[in-house]
Amino acid sequence: MTQVPSQPSAAPPGDCGVCRLHVDPTARHRWQIGSDGLWLLRHHPDPAPLAGWLILDAVRHLGGPIAFRPDEAAAWGGAVQRASWLVQALTGCERVYAIAFGEGARHLHLHLIPRRERDAATEAWAVADLYRAVASGTRPAADPVAVAELVARARGLWGAAGGGPTLAP
Repeated sequence: MTQVPSQPSAAPPGDCGVCRLHVDPTARHRWQIGSDGLWLLRHHPDPAPLAGWLILDAVRHLGGPIAFRPDEAAAWGGAVQRASWLVQALTGCERVYAIAFGEGARHLHLHLIPRRERDAATEAWAVADLYRAVASGTRPAADPVAVAELVARARGLWGAAGGGPTLAP
C-alpha cells in the first residue's frame, strides 16, 4: 500500500480550537472522557445540543482521513465503534449518527449523535436544525449538570470497556 504523506489542515495547531480544547485543563476536566494517544473522546462543549453528543477527535492535528498515518488508518474503525457503543450505552438511543465536516475546525472531529426514534429533533438533517437552534440560543442547551453526570458515567464505562483507550487525567 502506498503511504500517503501527512497533509496538515489549513489552521496551524496554535490557531485550532480543537487543539486548544485538548490542552485546556478546564475543558479536559469538564468534557474529556478518554484518550489512547491517537484518539480523544469528549462530550460536546457548552452549549451542548444534547446530553450524550460525543465527539471523537484525532489527537494529532490533521484535517481528515486523507492525512491518516497507517497506524491511525488501522485504528480508526475500532475507535469509532467503541465510541458509538458508548453513546448508545449512555443514552439508550436506537442509533448513533456519525458526522464530520471539518469546516468549523479543520481538525478531524467526528460528532457522534444519539438518535432517538421518538425524538423528531434528532431525525436525519433535523439534527442540524437542532444544533443551529442551540448555538443561536433559540432552543435551550442540554442541562450542564446532566452533561457532567453523563461524562462521569462515560469515564467509568470507557475504562471498563476492555481494550478501550485509557482515561486521561
